[in-house]
Amino acid sequence: MAEMSRCIQIRLEQQASQCMLCYDAPCTAACDADADPAAMVRSIRFENLFGAAEAMRTADCAACAHSCENVCSKKIPLAEMAATLPKATASKPADLSISFCGVPCINPFFLSSSVVASNYEMCARALEQGWGGIVFKTIGFYQPKEVSPRFDTVSREGYPFLGFRNLEQISDHTLEENLECLRRLKANYPDRVIVASIMGETEDEWTRLAQMVTDAGCDIVECNFSCPQMTVEGMGSDVGTNVQLVKAFTAAVKRGTTLPVLAKMTPNITDMTVPAIAAVEAGADGLAAINTIKSITGIDEETMQAHPGVMGKTAVSGYSGKAVKPIALRHIYDMASCPELKDIPISGMGGIETWRDAVQFLALGCSNIQITTAVMQYGYRIITDLIGGLTDYMNRHGITALQEIVGTGLDAMTTPEKLNRSSVCYPKFLRQDCSGCGRCYISCMDAGHQAIRFDTAARKPTLIGKKCVGCLLCTLVCPVGAITSGMRYSVDSEKR
Repeated sequence: MAEMSRCIQIRLEQQASQCMLCYDAPCTAACDADADPAAMVRSIRFENLFGAAEAMRTADCAACAHSCENVCSKKIPLAEMAATLPKATASKPADLSISFCGVPCINPFFLSSSVVASNYEMCARALEQGWGGIVFKTIGFYQPKEVSPRFDTVSREGYPFLGFRNLEQISDHTLEENLECLRRLKANYPDRVIVASIMGETEDEWTRLAQMVTDAGCDIVECNFSCPQMTVEGMGSDVGTNVQLVKAFTAAVKRGTTLPVLAKMTPNITDMTVPAIAAVEAGADGLAAINTIKSITGIDEETMQAHPGVMGKTAVSGYSGKAVKPIALRHIYDMASCPELKDIPISGMGGIETWRDAVQFLALGCSNIQITTAVMQYGYRIITDLIGGLTDYMNRHGITALQEIVGTGLDAMTTPEKLNRSSVCYPKFLRQDCSGCGRCYISCMDAGHQAIRFDTAARKPTLIGKKCVGCLLCTLVCPVGAITSGMRYSVDSEKR
């Protein structure tokens, strides 16, 4: 596909953010050109411009009556958006298959252990839509009673699920029901990977659970050492911070199965590599991270009750969503770069919504991707854009096998003292794209180094080179992408 300026991309994304992502979207039903404007908008939302162009390949929006816009409750300029997209080009299928812990996967995208993978019908629907596998919601002998309500979010304009908090525990179905679901899923979808997430209270329970899910036909066993909201002492994240328990329970699981075993790590710890090494020493074949982060999302300032309120009370519980991605990437990097964990497969999760997020996890050493919160907000259908965007990325970069991406970003990381501190990268102002809003000026004056002048008559910013230290805050606050990274000069250069 043809390149598109960042300014145009931001404009498209801003337009797409207005969309409610309707089920059985009226805009597509009304399209006169037999195209799919709903898929176009959704693909833009998920950074898949190739998929967006494909969705409108048959459309001639200049010649139609714009029926799609007429039925849109938000009156989104769908025809304008379609005209802005690069023309769709032919694309060859990419090989998204990858081996994880010795198990072949048709693609790296799995549902993670949660409510989105908690019964047969849900998992089957996801697999039908193209997911490579599922990690079934954690099962055990313990059967919890859940609270109501149990979810809360941290949001911002246009995106209600920037961060997501939940109070759910392991599966509230019986162990027998869950084992039957696992059997049916593997029998009916033999080419997909079925992972059983388990949690016990004693070594004997961990061993017995491992035996049961092995007999059910599962491909991999994931040990949930990290759920932060369990009500039973000795279960969940309390295990993941205790090296002795991690070792003992991992060994207990290995005694009960010949399947690959994953240890799911908790981020509620300073150094995740310590329990990860303990798990591997006890026989774990791979690692999974991160589980949710212990959190309180807020207090209602009028009632002084926390959210979600259960008859006026709440409890510390797990935080997920896009907001935790930077924390997840940090822990993934720590494990992937740890000498004691060299070549140990990692299943990555935590804030993954788009194919671009997935590539970042792959680049830092993951060979498998798990997703929950994005599915809770957008549905299983995001797999189309995950696969489409990743396929386009591989085609554009000449990548023939997904494994080629794994670990390629590790060399980009170093320690703070080794970063170059003798040069400055200055911002570049794209005058033709500037909207004249002055956001860059405000941020630089109030939170930077007062290195921007603003001509209020012309509505244009100007850089004061002698004051600029190259922090590039201005590039981050510009709402239209009209400021980018420019030239880099040595600190002593007179070209400032």
